[in-house]
Amino acid sequence: MNSVGMGQRPQNRRQQVVKFLWVGIWLAYLSAPVRDLLHGGHSDGVVVLGWIGLAAFVFWYFTLVVRAGRGERNGVVLGSVAVLAAQSTVLSLTLGREWLVLYVYVAIASGAALPFRIARWMIPAVSALLTGAALVVPGGTAFLTGLLFPALLGGFSMTGVRELIRTTTELREARATVARLAANEERLRLARDLHDLLGHSLSLITLKSELAGRMLPGHPEKAAQQVADIEQVSRQALVDVRAAVAGYRKPRLLEELAGARVALTAAGITAELPAEPDLDGVPEDSETALAWALREAVTNVVRHSGARRCTVELLRRRTLDGLLLELAVEDDGSGGPRGGPRGGPGGGPGGGPGNGLTGLTERLTQAGGTLEAGRARNGFLLIARAPVAAVPADVGSGA
Repeated sequence: MNSVGMGQRPQNRRQQVVKFLWVGIWLAYLSAPVRDLLHGGHSDGVVVLGWIGLAAFVFWYFTLVVRAGRGERNGVVLGSVAVLAAQSTVLSLTLGREWLVLYVYVAIASGAALPFRIARWMIPAVSALLTGAALVVPGGTAFLTGLLFPALLGGFSMTGVRELIRTTTELREARATVARLAANEERLRLARDLHDLLGHSLSLITLKSELAGRMLPGHPEKAAQQVADIEQVSRQALVDVRAAVAGYRKPRLLEELAGARVALTAAGITAELPAEPDLDGVPEDSETALAWALREAVTNVVRHSGARRCTVELLRRRTLDGLLLELAVEDDGSGGPRGGPRGGPGGGPGGGPGNGLTGLTERLTQAGGTLEAGRARNGFLLIARAPVAAVPADVGSGA
């Protein structure tokens, strides 16, 4: 952006030039003091001192307004405004009514450089000082009406401009923060989806590859079938990854139950799964979260448990928080590698939950559900719960 507004710090040389020219335009109203110095009939010494005073005023005014928004302390800015006011008073009282216009610049500088809580008092104070000087300077009352309203209007207009820029800056920063949070959330979603998708698919591919290798010498037909299954799983994994990247991948429980049966059977694990689960009234977010939980749980059973049997149950339970759909996955294995938690390969760092359980917890929390996982009496048990929006008339509570 090449433009810069009042109250903003210029970021480059072009913005500095633009701001200098924008501020310099208003110096055209100093024509009255300039005419007074050229044609006011003052002595040479007074004219020289007048030019020096005017140059000092303009320099101080430019320094104050151009540097507005650079974070100076309010006391420093207030002192600078006081210096401008003192210069205006001295020049007006010594050189005449044409110099009363300097107070308008003091009011505008107050609105541009001071925060509103201070400027709302400083601008009327400068206007009162203008009124007092006009009453003292000969013929100054004739200029009072033409200068008092511009001082008040210009000063408070600058406070509005300053507040508008401050608000715009805050909105821009808030928008940037929201964009960063959205990007972080999207990265988290993508990492979670890829972990769940590829962990399951690659585990199944590994198992079927091992089966094909063992079957190849004596049963080439069965080995060819396993290779065909590997191709199908690989193609589906590619589709799923593309869908996950696009944000459209929403697994369904029925599909995941079918995939779980295939994966468990290929690993030589006896699978006990519900045939036709009742999903009436289950919100899409809840079903998706439970489907991810089933996929992650089965993947960990296949890869880490060493189990011979795995049981999957889907039950509806009434709780104080309402009706919940509960997914329970239990195996009779000995746990993950080195007996670690089943959150992923070897569990998380330090023996804590791995990426899988952490991702599942986040998914279920977003859907309003909960996750429990740990050692059971005969193996490992994972329980995921998600809310059910509607209660069908023929559904009773679970055990």
